[in-house]
Amino acid sequence: MENEIIIYQTQDGRTKIDVRIENETVWLTQNQMVELFQSSKANISEHISHIFEEGELDENSVVRNFRTTASDGKNYNTKHYNLDVIISVGYRVKSLRGTQFRIWATQVLKEYMKKGFALNDDLLKEAGGGGYWKELLERIRDIRSSEKVFYRQILDIYATSMDYNPNAEETKLFFKVVQNKMHFAAHGHTAAEVIYLRADSTKDNMGLTVFKGNHPKKDEVTVAKNYLDEKELNILNRITSVYLEFAELQAIRQIPMTMKDWIAKLDDFIKMTGSELLDNPGKISKLEAENKALAEYAKYKETIKDELSEVEKHFLESVKQTQKQLEKKQIKK
Repeated sequence: MENEIIIYQTQDGRTKIDVRIENETVWLTQNQMVELFQSSKANISEHISHIFEEGELDENSVVRNFRTTASDGKNYNTKHYNLDVIISVGYRVKSLRGTQFRIWATQVLKEYMKKGFALNDDLLKEAGGGGYWKELLERIRDIRSSEKVFYRQILDIYATSMDYNPNAEETKLFFKVVQNKMHFAAHGHTAAEVIYLRADSTKDNMGLTVFKGNHPKKDEVTVAKNYLDEKELNILNRITSVYLEFAELQAIRQIPMTMKDWIAKLDDFIKMTGSELLDNPGKISKLEAENKALAEYAKYKETIKDELSEVEKHFLESVKQTQKQLEKKQIKK
């Protein structure tokens, strides 16, 4: 198995890392890591031992034996370490290559923390699409259809209208109308209706399909998108993304539009997709939906009050890890 990672400096002084990944990870031997980080085998071995002893990684999950052919022509079972171990060693090893690795990692982390994302443009372009590209597009569509992002983008577009007035009642209603038409096209209900119909304290996770952590939070139960199944969510994300692209194109071309024009264009767009068009305010108001969801949430909280919190679970897990490390040290003695 050949070394599949290269660390190098570009002409402009930036550190870059090229990785050839197969089956979602990279496997290197200790000798290959010695070559990669330009260090000694003793140092690499010591760092790997500390990584496992400190509980940073689980040895059983990141180490595998592969048959390799040595210089004598014989086959041997050799330990290989996956990408998790390689990265952990890169943070510890003291060598020029180790320093270059940490410079690169800092650049990536800095970009991620400032922007909320970090992309390897060259890797995505060279892959020619593939699974990662599709995943990236799906995540972008999901972000664009989130209520906060969608609201901001819709208002930015509406601000180009000839009759735009930030204090007008029509401005406040515009987002609701657009959001409801999108939801109705995706699953046949307005945003308020889907919350009212699906918020149920007797169901797993109160009927929510999207939430953070082990259980839904109070602010999550009043968001319509959080109740959609995978197919409905996929349709909503795609409708939202395509419509926003169209609306931005209209704005870039500086085509004069009023609020009614934007709604009419949205209706035309929905009809073009073959989806059902909403032509009424819906049967449930936003207030009714929120009251129902919050009432169900109060009941739901009662049913899970005896479960361990995330903090308690993390504490117990840390106790177990500490116990394992102590047991390993006692065995070595």
